[in-house]
Amino acid sequence: MGKVATVLPNAAIALDRSSSTALYRQLYDQLREAILSGQLTPGTRLPSTRELAAELSVARNTLLNAFDQLHAESYVERRVGDGTYVSRYLPDDLLRPKSEQRVWQSSERKCPSLSRWGTTVASMSIDPSAYHGRPRPFRIGTPAFDAFPCKLWGKLLARRWRNSAEELLRNCDSAGYLPLRKAIASYLATARGVRCVPEQVIVTLGSQHALELLANMLLDPGDIAWIEDPGYLGARTAFAATGSRLIPVPVDADGINVTAGIERHPKPRLIYVTPSHQYPLGMTLTLGRRLAVLKVASETGAWIIEDDYDSEFRYVGRPLTALQGLDTELRVIYVGTFSKVLFHSIRIGYIIAPPDLFRSCVRARSLAGLQSSPVLEQAVLADFICEGHFARHVRRMRALYSERQQVLLGASRSELDGLLEVEPCAAGMHLIGRLPDGVDDRAATNAASDAGVKATPLSAHYIEPQPRGALMLGYTGYPSRAIWQGARRLAIALRNRFK
Repeated sequence: MGKVATVLPNAAIALDRSSSTALYRQLYDQLREAILSGQLTPGTRLPSTRELAAELSVARNTLLNAFDQLHAESYVERRVGDGTYVSRYLPDDLLRPKSEQRVWQSSERKCPSLSRWGTTVASMSIDPSAYHGRPRPFRIGTPAFDAFPCKLWGKLLARRWRNSAEELLRNCDSAGYLPLRKAIASYLATARGVRCVPEQVIVTLGSQHALELLANMLLDPGDIAWIEDPGYLGARTAFAATGSRLIPVPVDADGINVTAGIERHPKPRLIYVTPSHQYPLGMTLTLGRRLAVLKVASETGAWIIEDDYDSEFRYVGRPLTALQGLDTELRVIYVGTFSKVLFHSIRIGYIIAPPDLFRSCVRARSLAGLQSSPVLEQAVLADFICEGHFARHVRRMRALYSERQQVLLGASRSELDGLLEVEPCAAGMHLIGRLPDGVDDRAATNAASDAGVKATPLSAHYIEPQPRGALMLGYTGYPSRAIWQGARRLAIALRNRFK
């Protein structure tokens, strides 16, 4: 069958039934292009899905899927009882006709080659836009923005600025705002069993900034770094960019396999671990393995970086004591972040540095600019912690995320049976879904993306070949309805691509 067309206000829509592109995707693409080009101006009322479905001779669900995606990405807004309108709040630069936008083609310019650091970073499969825009299920690492106490945060911010503006304008300590460092040290001692004083705390621009700082401080070209396999891509990038030699150490049910690490290279300069909740598989490093890691560090003089990125979210029992709390020889450097607990844009993380390393890290930090992150935000966060709001928020999120994990498990059993084996986990912010044997998880990710679902391929986190394809499914940032809708779309995408 040929094309079927209709006309909206100032924009034509043509669906090609002979195309391999799904009809809902064609409709989404054409409406989005009409909005971005200015053909559909902000405030324009779109026809109802019933009217448009009748005009185009397609199922109403096709229209609903396209409109849902446009709404999820904020191109349109819904007014209860009054229909769907082009969003009034699109950024101006999106509304310029494409002919007015200057687009650089690689053939137009000859650039000098990148440095080793630049080449390493550019080659890593990290998406710089991964956390831009409204999150789509099942984007990983997304907090529940809908449950954050925004009004309370706003009151704390206004109070701080009203009462402490002059002090905050003067403050430029490279280690971070001292009251926040005190609050972090107190919280970690109570909640995580970390042994430290405020004079060991360095405030950073999130955990990735901390890892890059430590990589440059501790690793020279050719140095040996153990890294979990699979493991965190950001850590791999930071270490590889120094020219160090990465040793992938396999992970099993007990966490990083220390024996395998020793067999592959017995004398590492640095060991990177996520012991409380292994990223991305989710197991906890056992006590025996923790002691084994500490023993290797003691015998070889290696540094250990303990990345405790989401330890607050344990749904069975209390969060486990940090590896740093077992360290008697001051070899463990503890790294954490507030971005996963509060909201992405806060960009506040921290390093708990052994005393011998603290001054050097602060000096290195100062080379990138005296201030670690906006002092006003640091001051508000200090108040948020010291007044008990942070602990209450963590307790609420722990209960909410536990519920949302159960919703995802239920939705996967109902919608994804035979397509994806989703495994429960006692902690964390995402689940692993195993694909059938022989199914490429990168291809599954592409199929999911075409259906408006974000599913991260587990293979991206492996250095060595993985045994079976799998997808990482974040659930913490999405209410029940969005999780169920995402599961249905993912099921349709997988079934259409692989069955």
